[in-house]
Amino acid sequence: MTRTSRGADAGRARSGRARVALATAVVTLALGAATACGGGTGGATAGGPSSFSPAAQTGGTLTVWVDSTRLAAAQLYQKENPQVKMDIVTYDGDSNGSNYLQTKVSLFNRTGSGWPDVVFSSQDNESTWAVQSGFTAPLNKGLIPQSTLDNWARGANAPCTVGGTLYCLRNDLSQTALWYNASLMRKWGYQVPTTWEQYRALGQKVAAEHPGYLVGSAGDTFTPEIYMWASKCGANLVTGPKAATVNTSSAECTKMASLLDTLVKAHTMSTSSVFSADFDKNDADKILMLPGPSWFGGALFQGTFKTPKGQIAAAPMPQWAGDTSPSVGNVGGGTWLLSAHSKNLKDATAFLKWVTTSDDYQGKIAPGYPAYAPAAKTWLKAQSTSGYYANDVSPTLQSAANQIWPGWGYPQYSQEAIWAATITPGMTAGKSIVSLLPAWQTAISNYAQADGYKVSR
Repeated sequence: MTRTSRGADAGRARSGRARVALATAVVTLALGAATACGGGTGGATAGGPSSFSPAAQTGGTLTVWVDSTRLAAAQLYQKENPQVKMDIVTYDGDSNGSNYLQTKVSLFNRTGSGWPDVVFSSQDNESTWAVQSGFTAPLNKGLIPQSTLDNWARGANAPCTVGGTLYCLRNDLSQTALWYNASLMRKWGYQVPTTWEQYRALGQKVAAEHPGYLVGSAGDTFTPEIYMWASKCGANLVTGPKAATVNTSSAECTKMASLLDTLVKAHTMSTSSVFSADFDKNDADKILMLPGPSWFGGALFQGTFKTPKGQIAAAPMPQWAGDTSPSVGNVGGGTWLLSAHSKNLKDATAFLKWVTTSDDYQGKIAPGYPAYAPAAKTWLKAQSTSGYYANDVSPTLQSAANQIWPGWGYPQYSQEAIWAATITPGMTAGKSIVSLLPAWQTAISNYAQADGYKVSR
């Protein structure tokens, strides 16, 4: 972890007595609402706290943990609120399911100190352990008004909800779309595919007519979230607090695995990570199509690849022919958690609300599609008026936001880590993804059972 910024001197803040009084008012409100709503229980998570008992509100420095991408958000809040003394700490954001946050919270629970007030995680499944460990505070029991919570996109906060209680806030949606090079499509006379069958056929055609160009990448740990999730592969269905259904042998799984194998063999599907130096050097300027999350447009094409403006466009994700229920995947999104141990709930809640709803950050700076709907409108307007894209990406991303397939759950175990440990080495060794599906099934089941899940098929 790295401490990157510290707030203005406490002398510029309001008096300590007033600060504590206001914070106490927040706690009183939270406790009153919790009582009125039946105690703010931990819901379906076995062993979760039966009620929220805030720490003594002494105020003081607000400690915020963020990853490097969200650092700009914390710094902007500090700039806009110099009276709040902040300690901004950067960490890995639990990227790729590192479990760093859970490990540190376990340590803090043993020592009785050290918890951050607010923390960002790139993972959407933190509530599966954070509620049980007593780390995260209930937000819809008086801390955040329901009128504010009602403005999140439909289903966006489902990963944060346990037994009807909200324990975190979704930062952004990472719904997938088909990103493509509109200039090359026009030049070569190709049509943007609307079905996966057309997508595969075009990938094979590109292999013959324009060798070296790509229609996708299967080299990242989030590959299953782009392709398998969108294909409605039932490898990750959570059916209860500690119950999951895992079936990687369904037609929805095998069809997509076969498609990926076909295009890998044709060399139009990369097996390198889009964030690797190898990809950036050899493949970034040879992308015809690239299915991926909403943040690919700004973070990847505009930011990492430096693709010139006027080339990249967005289209809906392909669907299997005959499927009348469009579905897309989701890659990340991230969540914000407020610590139940915070001694400064007033400032912590104010920051949490600002960082997830503010147009200044979410609407104008954030790299991803905001989960908070009003900010999403501002964000989309900025994309459409930026002059970077070859088409208006707003309709595609807005539609996709409501098409994330609900059959892919948010369990405690990380699908990204499992894919990286099971499928990626096999692909590197030249094995087909289809042949690795049984191993994937076994690995998911093993990870799930190790985390206490009852697994069925």
